[in-house]
Amino acid sequence: MSTTPMYAQALRPSAVPDVNERRQKPLPKWIRLVRELDPAHAEPVLIRSPHDVHRLLHLRASHELGEVFYLITLNAQSNVVGLHEVTRGTLTSSLVHPREVFIRAIADCAAGIIVVHNHPSGDPTPSADDHAVTRQLVDAGKVLDVLVYDHVIIGNGRYFSFAEAGLLGGGEGA
Repeated sequence: MSTTPMYAQALRPSAVPDVNERRQKPLPKWIRLVRELDPAHAEPVLIRSPHDVHRLLHLRASHELGEVFYLITLNAQSNVVGLHEVTRGTLTSSLVHPREVFIRAIADCAAGIIVVHNHPSGDPTPSADDHAVTRQLVDAGKVLDVLVYDHVIIGNGRYFSFAEAGLLGGGEGA
């Protein structure tokens, strides 16, 4: 008599049919990831200024109840390669780490990035945490050779641009 409980024997798959079945099905040799253009943007989206960033994201960001941190990845011609939601925060803060930002930038083969987040309060004035995160991202971007062109804060139909204010620390700007 078997010591295995009856319900365990019923759940155990039979070994012989599975092995034979697996041998008959070839495994795929290639897996291909395909990036398709967003049908809403048939033409490439070009970012020339913080105003273009605001126009791209203000509708989405203004409806959020908490802070949301976005990443725009750009190619060498400043065309948008990708738009990513990196993190969602609380009513007053959004935690973001450079690792979470740059893993997406590297995956997109980005020449540069623009980071964006909203202030649900409506006031786009940067906080001390916003300054600290920007400094961290600019420093990490220098190490990885992925330029941080700007950090834009959106609030109540207005925006604040670190590049326009000369606060990126490296002199780079969009």
